[in-house]
Amino acid sequence: MAFSSGSGGGGPMAEINVTPLVDVMLVLLIIFMITAPLLTHKVEIKLPEANLDERPEEPGVPITLAIQDNGQIYWNDDPVNMVALESQLAVEAQKKPQPRVDIRADDTTKYRIIADVVKTAKNVGIAKVGFVATPER
Repeated sequence: MAFSSGSGGGGPMAEINVTPLVDVMLVLLIIFMITAPLLTHKVEIKLPEANLDERPEEPGVPITLAIQDNGQIYWNDDPVNMVALESQLAVEAQKKPQPRVDIRADDTTKYRIIADVVKTAKNVGIAKVGFVATPER
């Protein structure tokens, strides 16, 4: 309880009682002193270093598969059906290094059609299949 010095009436006291503040700060200091050593990592890991002199081979031009909402598939802007797509992807899968396959689809294209194209690419051995989207503005 805060008491005023004998200089006046029973008005409110304008001094701040700092004792609870000091108590809370000391408790927080002790907690941080105990938990800080526990936050250090005990497991030592040797991370690889980057070497900019040697760069991996970049595969050639990526293959772009465009899929319209009606199910029509285009191989680099040339129309193709699923049988021809599978045979062309099988030929591309044999190349070293394999080209990347980028899939562009309309926003109203059924997911089943896109999933069939991705499944076909994976079944013939294409390792990298990606999706192309328009960036948000």
